[in-house]
Amino acid sequence: MERKLTAELWDKMHYLFRGFNDRMVHVALYYDYKIDIQALKTVILCFLEKAPVLHSSFIDTKLTAHWRVNDYTIDDVLTVRESNDLQKDADEFLTQYIEPEAPVQIRFAVFHNETESVLCIVENHMCMDGGDLKYFVRSFCQAYTDYVQNGKSPISLREGSRSYDEIYRDFSRREKKMAQNLYKNVCAKDDHRFPLTENNLHDKSFIALRKIDADRFTALRKAGKTLGATVNDLLVAAYFYSLYELGNYGLDESVTISCAIDLRRHVKDTEGMGITNHTAFMQCNIPERGKDIFETLKYTQKSVEKFKNDPFMGLYGLPLLKFGYGILPQTAAEGVIKLGYSNPLLAMSNIGVLDSEGYSLCGNAPKDGFMTGAVKYKPFALVSATSLGGVLTLSMCVRGNEEDKRIVERFFDLMESNLQTLTNGK
Repeated sequence: MERKLTAELWDKMHYLFRGFNDRMVHVALYYDYKIDIQALKTVILCFLEKAPVLHSSFIDTKLTAHWRVNDYTIDDVLTVRESNDLQKDADEFLTQYIEPEAPVQIRFAVFHNETESVLCIVENHMCMDGGDLKYFVRSFCQAYTDYVQNGKSPISLREGSRSYDEIYRDFSRREKKMAQNLYKNVCAKDDHRFPLTENNLHDKSFIALRKIDADRFTALRKAGKTLGATVNDLLVAAYFYSLYELGNYGLDESVTISCAIDLRRHVKDTEGMGITNHTAFMQCNIPERGKDIFETLKYTQKSVEKFKNDPFMGLYGLPLLKFGYGILPQTAAEGVIKLGYSNPLLAMSNIGVLDSEGYSLCGNAPKDGFMTGAVKYKPFALVSATSLGGVLTLSMCVRGNEEDKRIVERFFDLMESNLQTLTNGK
């Protein structure tokens, strides 16, 4: 008998996004350590059995949608290869696309030489967001270590409901009722775009990275405390300021960047929640560029503060999506939701800190690494940020060409310069 899993609200929404991006989330961790492949295989198989959605196919019948759980082998999910160029092999693996109808929704790779290994992971955002992927990878690395060093069975992965409404679990009855009546649509409505080239049939996916070394990132964080700003405030302000120059926006034009919010902020303890998606967006808007980046920062902070002071931050519109998917056939629901949904042209996801100790394998901390969001289809753009070992990594995943690569590198040049200005102070 076919085993089915419920297609949850955010599963369906990320499926809806198929026209905007490839929905893949990417991880690369570099080690001065040769990974034990047999042990790795055991951990992968155990973790996938704990999370059956990762070896399922998304079935869209046009009337309904569900996940069909599949049998699989380790060869379906793991690639292992000796490498003369770890970076090149990792880049090629990370830019692959997993179709929602595929038998598995996550793939691992290890590329290694005599002394080094790079662990790569690509997974479908329909299954889990950056917040849960961070948890998944940390648990995975710890389980690998416990298995290799202590022979402990690698089954330490959360199980439980993947439903979107788990986010209401700690609300009082009154708060939950209020939250479940937030039908207001808060989608982005801004025509400003990242100045990439026009779409071309020859475009290919690429991941562009820019590293801010530990000394500069430490100085930036210190400057943020002096300015009363979070790292996220600084990054978004630099993003804004860089775009005005890169895109030749009028200095008096209002611009909006959609910033990802982890909705787990509303939950005291996520234990008992299955791996899933709990991410929404806040629309960070500034009325104009400002006379300098410090004024841009003030505009950014003022916009963000409005969201931070809202006890229902990120929860607006969820009841509307639930209503649409709940009463209409799958295809009709997508059509209706598309009428009211505006995908943001400019977005930022600060995925946060990748814990070096937590991502260690048998005491070997990753010497480098990053996590980044989906490959966006032009004209949509997403900047992701993670830090590992004190080093900040900015990334953009784009389906584009060589000219687009040059444009993104120019953007990162501007970002670096503007972050340095913030670091230096007035």
